[in-house]
Amino acid sequence: MACECHATEEAAEQQILDIVEAHKNRPGPLIPILDEVQASLGWLPKSAIITIARSLGVPVADIYGVASFYSFFRLVPPGKTKIQVCMGTACYVRGSQQLLDALERKLKIKAGETTPDRQFTLESVRCVGACSLAPVIVTGEDCHAGMTSAKIDKMLKPYMQEEPAAAKRG
Repeated sequence: MACECHATEEAAEQQILDIVEAHKNRPGPLIPILDEVQASLGWLPKSAIITIARSLGVPVADIYGVASFYSFFRLVPPGKTKIQVCMGTACYVRGSQQLLDALERKLKIKAGETTPDRQFTLESVRCVGACSLAPVIVTGEDCHAGMTSAKIDKMLKPYMQEEPAAAKRG
């Protein structure tokens, strides 16, 4: 009897093979393949890069080179909650850079990184289309308007991972 994780890996590999097959006869298929695989898996694990390379008959280093060159590809799994700080003009002039700096200090990561516990991924984005609410931070599906550094702890609280009961007793 195969374990559930092995079945999941096989399903993911088949999904990648199907994506490659759908694109491989088109000109310049690599970026659309990587994009679709990432949309499906949430990131580009090493196993996916190897599967793509084998399917296309190109060196793994070539696939990795493209995936690591473009900032929109993720080579590490994203955090449970994505935090997007809007850096559009309206948000920027109203202090979004200070918000990003405060979040980097609070989470101990830089924009584009994920916390070691994979709780949060911090991103700097160009515009979220909520200029009249500036400055804006988007967490998951929630839009936080008129943000200040003082409001960050309250904003993060619902997304914070609870400590295990054993650690609380500790």
